[in-house]
Amino acid sequence: MDATRVCAEVPGSSKSSLTESTSRTETINGSHEFKISGYSLAKGMGIGKYVASDTFMVGGYSWAIYFYPDGKSPEDNSVYVSLFIALASEGADVRALFELTLVDQSGNERHKVHSHFGRTLESGPYTLKYRGSMWGYKRFFKRTLLESSDYLKDNCLLVRCCVGVVKSHTEGPRSYNIPVPVSDLGHQFGKLLESGKGVDVTFQVDGETFPAHTLVLAARSPVFRAQLFGPLKNQNTKRINIEDMEAPIFKMFLHFIYWDELPDMEDIMGTDLKWASTLVAQHLLAAADRYALERLRTICESKLCEGISINTVATTLALAEQHHCFQLKAACLKFIALPRNLKAVMETDGFDYLKESCPCLLSELLEYVARLSEHSLTSSGNRKELYADGGDVNGRRVKQRLH
Repeated sequence: MDATRVCAEVPGSSKSSLTESTSRTETINGSHEFKISGYSLAKGMGIGKYVASDTFMVGGYSWAIYFYPDGKSPEDNSVYVSLFIALASEGADVRALFELTLVDQSGNERHKVHSHFGRTLESGPYTLKYRGSMWGYKRFFKRTLLESSDYLKDNCLLVRCCVGVVKSHTEGPRSYNIPVPVSDLGHQFGKLLESGKGVDVTFQVDGETFPAHTLVLAARSPVFRAQLFGPLKNQNTKRINIEDMEAPIFKMFLHFIYWDELPDMEDIMGTDLKWASTLVAQHLLAAADRYALERLRTICESKLCEGISINTVATTLALAEQHHCFQLKAACLKFIALPRNLKAVMETDGFDYLKESCPCLLSELLEYVARLSEHSLTSSGNRKELYADGGDVNGRRVKQRLH
């Protein structure tokens, strides 16, 4: 493979324009298996006479295998069998690599192989000048040895041939381009929800109603699909009550189902504070797990991981344990186990909730603490470190500095 660069000077300018092109040379490979049945009957047909395989196509050309039971050359006096691969279609100067294999039919895999592949050829690929040109061996195998070998079984021979036709082409810079717009499927579904057209189900959530489309819900969530169309579907699929979820959370949940992205936090909650974002992500994670929305679940895990802090990590860890979020759980345990964080976390209300809801996690936390190396126990002095929720290492609320 060769690359050619052309650098052109622009008149009246100190700058140069660089263009590039690449010449690519590669092989187009194909194989054929030729079974020669009734070998003993083919013997004696005469020197220079052959049995031929059916033609097969490789690289835009037709090829055939020629087997000479009495040999190809009179001077060998039928002592050897000959085997060739021939160009069977019109073509001039066709360059190719070849491999001829006489198959060992005993199962010992001791095949007789002549190959151009996988090695350096001093003069390059073989060139066939015209139709009927051949590559192969006049003295491929001594006939007496062949007839007493494992290559002959049930009076049959099996020949495999591989052809690699050499092709070259040059690639230059494209001077044209047709841009493909990004998918806006989510936007279209979102607009459908906003329009209210075709809605056929209403959700009752914490005193508020949310219309939706059963087909969209079923397509997005296997839980909704079973609830709306399964054999055990609800009796009333026109009006569904959602319990244990607040209306703002369900609104964001429904927004994600249609738009495939979360809405702006400030538009829904009236604030964009970090703690509010973490709280919403915790509720949405529970909803995503409940309705088997894996993408939403992963998004929530990522946001909760980014929002890990002294005041939130314990409740996030409990949530990760309850909903089997193993990566998020590991991140929380690692954060809590740090000496500068452990005492402060233990003084939070969230840690009390963790002890009550998931007591088994305490032993895992102890294991994490035990694994820390001694250098992690050294103090960094009296310097106070601020966390995302505004707590210092002692758990005291401090005024955050704006930069």
